[in-house]
Amino acid sequence: MCDRAFGLIHCNRIATSVGMGSKQKSAGADYVIYLAVRLFVGLIQAVPATVAMACADGLAWLAYRVNRRHRNVALANLEAAYPHWAVAERELTTKRCYRHFARMLVEIAVLPRKLRVENWRNYATLVGGEQILGALLRPRPVLIVTAYFGNWELAGFALGLFGFRTHAIARVLDNVHLERFLKRFRQRTGQTIIAKKDDFDRLSEILHAGGKVATLGDQDAGSRGVFVQFMNRPASAHKAVALMAMEYDALMLVIGTPRVADGERWHYQIQCEDVIDPRDYLTDPNAIKAITQRYHDAIAKLIDRHPEQYFWLHRRWKTAPPVRRKPQADSGCEPTIEQAADHLRR
Repeated sequence: MCDRAFGLIHCNRIATSVGMGSKQKSAGADYVIYLAVRLFVGLIQAVPATVAMACADGLAWLAYRVNRRHRNVALANLEAAYPHWAVAERELTTKRCYRHFARMLVEIAVLPRKLRVENWRNYATLVGGEQILGALLRPRPVLIVTAYFGNWELAGFALGLFGFRTHAIARVLDNVHLERFLKRFRQRTGQTIIAKKDDFDRLSEILHAGGKVATLGDQDAGSRGVFVQFMNRPASAHKAVALMAMEYDALMLVIGTPRVADGERWHYQIQCEDVIDPRDYLTDPNAIKAITQRYHDAIAKLIDRHPEQYFWLHRRWKTAPPVRRKPQADSGCEPTIEQAADHLRR
């Protein structure tokens, strides 16, 4: 089971759950894991969709019962986010969460064979398409902010299929074989992957040239992040997203991809929840926190409509806010883009 996501995207972490013990995994073990993933993908692509989805449901059922640690994390997160829910409702949503991400894994495996230019409407609908396409067609840089919600990989794949040249910030996997495999999938339709830790200068050049960049906006930033309210409690967030928008005058699109039809004929919405223009915050002394809060509010609205499709299994709220001696507004100037570069690399 992957530690950060229930699916192919973080399968390099499987090694830590099968008794490797050490971070220094052998090249042989990495290759065995890679072959297992390739075998799984090949089998999923070979069987009928009904069989593939049944396998996903079985995997979700098993994972819910044996993966106690992540199940308890999900239940605790849901209790904090929806304190008015009964225990039974939280348990049902957690089961559906496992099921959603197991099915998403299957959908990602078959996506390159199913989704094409001539049939994309069978699998996806643009909601707020004028806002999305209008921003992507303009010369102004764009930051696409999404989350561990719905099928976030589908949005990047589809935009590349439509002919848009986009970039995505992603962590480089420790397993080099899986990294090459996943990178080929992500870049299959023209999307370019930017390494989260090592390509900050390249990212700056892309935004300066008016590029379109996608990033996950719901990741814990540790004690050095800016704290915002997210799903009913404080959460640490990276400052770099808002800083890049301010520094490069990048329009921000908050996009979610919820599943709206299930089964063999699955269907998603590529939905623009909010458009944030950093020019509206030029005179705000707390612009970074205000922008960060706003896109978290937009993500929360997406989650509220489809709570079973958020990845509650990850420890999004693991960093508690420090005891503040002063209001944040009194702490001085906003950090610079150079000061925030380190946040993006972490």
